[in-house]
Amino acid sequence: MSTVERIESLKFKHAQIDQRLHSEATRPMPDEAVLHALKKQKLQIKDELHTLQER
Repeated sequence: MSTVERIESLKFKHAQIDQRLHSEATRPMPDEAVLHALKKQKLQIKDELHTLQER
């Protein structure tokens, strides 16, 4: 997988996690553990994107 493909893949995953995060946060009685896990995944992807884009 090329760097450009990897970046596009990560952007897609980031958007999916953002949608899941929004869905969980807006439902009645959101699960804080799920919110925390999603935020952690989103941050890891953002960090990897930043690293790849600096190359």
